[in-house]
Amino acid sequence: MKKIFIVLLAVIAILGADEAHDIMKKVDNNMRGKNVYMKMQMSITSRGHTRTMKMETWAEGNKKSFVKTLYPPKDKGITFLSLDGQMWQYVPKIERTIKIPPSMMLQNWMGSDITNDDMVKQSSIVDDYDAKILKKEGSVVTIELTPTEDAAVVWGKIVSMIDISNYTNIKDVFYDEDGEEVRVFSYEKIKKFGEYYTPTYWKIQPVDKKGNMTEITIEDVKYDTDISGQYFKKSALKRFSR
Repeated sequence: MKKIFIVLLAVIAILGADEAHDIMKKVDNNMRGKNVYMKMQMSITSRGHTRTMKMETWAEGNKKSFVKTLYPPKDKGITFLSLDGQMWQYVPKIERTIKIPPSMMLQNWMGSDITNDDMVKQSSIVDDYDAKILKKEGSVVTIELTPTEDAAVVWGKIVSMIDISNYTNIKDVFYDEDGEEVRVFSYEKIKKFGEYYTPTYWKIQPVDKKGNMTEITIEDVKYDTDISGQYFKKSALKRFSR
């Protein structure tokens, strides 16, 4: 009887892991689609001061993305390219392309509370993390994500609250390798774009810097359009900075 009980527990654990993985796969697909274009505004609050940025992004899968800064004027034309886990930045004022080394993936991007790794999107939630359901409350499922053994990721774990009625994130809590909470992402104002649901307001709060936060408002989204492959070449950094 004891052996049967252990087997049943193992089967339940496997089924639970499969369900959690399936949920995260749907969330990932809902955010990315086949490809996605976004226009957004970012407000960065630090030490009581708030500054605003505007940008456009193009992404295909989890290995290709391109970002162009539109505002403020002093940063206009700065571009970023992520390709197969590598990242480059082009600064038009000095006409220079800079490669971002792996050691800087946890550095803040443009002074915000998101990291270079977030912009690169090199880590796939589906492929690089094992998922486990912690709690279910109505349509809200809480899932713990822990890195797979060989995953080259920067987080010790992520705890995500997912609304499975539309497969969107409600909240993500990021932890370092020591299990300490580092930052919290909150998502609101869900809108439907074609067949996809997208939170159009994001708030990022670092745990160790009270009063600091980054707010992202997504102004326009286009999924599964004809995005030129030219955006995902190193020549795009200078070409599309204009």
